[in-house]
Amino acid sequence: MADRRQAIERIWKGKGRGPKIVRAALSPLELFYRGAMAVRGKLYDRGILPSYDVSVPVLSVGNLTVGGTGKTPTAAWFAHELERRGAIPAVVLRGYGADEPLVHERLNPTIPVLKSADRLRGMREAIALGADSIVLDDAYQHRRARRDANVLLVSADGWTGNVRLLPAGPWREPLAAARRASLIIVTRKVASAAQVEAVRSALGKAAPSVPLAQAHLVPADLRSTYTGERLPLKTLAGADVMAIAAIAHPEAFFKQLAEQGAVVRPRGFPDHHSFSRKEVRALASSVESSDFVVCTLKDAVKLERLWPAEAGSLWYVSQRFRIDRGERQISKMLDDLLATEQ
Repeated sequence: MADRRQAIERIWKGKGRGPKIVRAALSPLELFYRGAMAVRGKLYDRGILPSYDVSVPVLSVGNLTVGGTGKTPTAAWFAHELERRGAIPAVVLRGYGADEPLVHERLNPTIPVLKSADRLRGMREAIALGADSIVLDDAYQHRRARRDANVLLVSADGWTGNVRLLPAGPWREPLAAARRASLIIVTRKVASAAQVEAVRSALGKAAPSVPLAQAHLVPADLRSTYTGERLPLKTLAGADVMAIAAIAHPEAFFKQLAEQGAVVRPRGFPDHHSFSRKEVRALASSVESSDFVVCTLKDAVKLERLWPAEAGSLWYVSQRFRIDRGERQISKMLDDLLATEQ
C-alpha cells in the first residue's frame, strides 16, 4: 500500500519525462472524472439529488484536493471556538484515516468525535448525545448533508497553479467549485508571501464573491508521547533531529523544524500511512546519535503504542491554527452560525 501511494504521488508531482507521460495518458480519465463531478454538482444544485437538514447549526471544513491543507487542526480550532462561545459542539467525520479521530480527541478532549461513513447518521448520533452544533471535518464534497457555513481550505504550500483532477492530479474538483464556499481560508506552513498571494489571486478570479481569509499553521511546543513533558520548540536549535511524517506535503513539516535551527534527517511516508511493527523497529534502529525523534501529532497517535522504550523518547509537534488575515470575516461567520440556533 505504501509503495502504491508513493507511486501515485510521483505521478502527480514528478517533473521528469516519465511522470509527464503517465499524466498525459491519464488525461482521458481526468476528463471523464471532471464531467462526472460536473453532472453530480448540477444534480445537487437543482435538487434532483437531495440534501438533508439536521436540527442544529452545521459548519463544514473541507478542501478541493487530496489532503495537505490542514483540515484537522482547522476543524479542531473551529470546534474549540464554538465551545468557547458557549456552544456544545461535536466533530463528525468519515474517518478515512484512523489517525484523524484520535488527533481531534487529543486536541479537544472535551468535545465528542463521531466517526461514520454515513455523515448524516453521525450527525444525528451527535445530536442524540447532546450536541447543539456540529463541525464536519472533510465534507466539502459531501453534499447530502446541508450546512450553514461551508469553509474551504486551500494550501499555499501545495500550490503549483496547475489544477489537475483525479487521477492525473490530486484535485477532487476544479477551482471554480470554490464558489460554493461561505468562506475560503488560504493556509500556509512555510509558504512564502508570494506563494500566498498567487493563491489569493487565483481564488479571487475563480470565486470573486466569496470572502477570503488567511491562516498560518504554526508548530506548537514539543511534547513527549511517554510523559507528556513539554519543551519549547527552540530546544531544537542545533539539535540532530530524525523527523517522521506521514502526511501530505511532509517537506513543509521538515522545513518547519529546520527553521528552528534543527539539523533534520527526514523520514517521509505517504499520507495516512499505517506503520507496521517492522517499520517502527527499523526507524527506531536508525535513531543512532539523534538528539530528538520528532513526528507530527497525526503520526504520534499511531506510533506511540509501537515505539520501543529502548529507542528513547518519541516527541511530537501539533499544528496551531493562527489567523493572519480575515479575523473579522471568520468571527462574523461564527456569530451568524450560532444565531441560526436561536
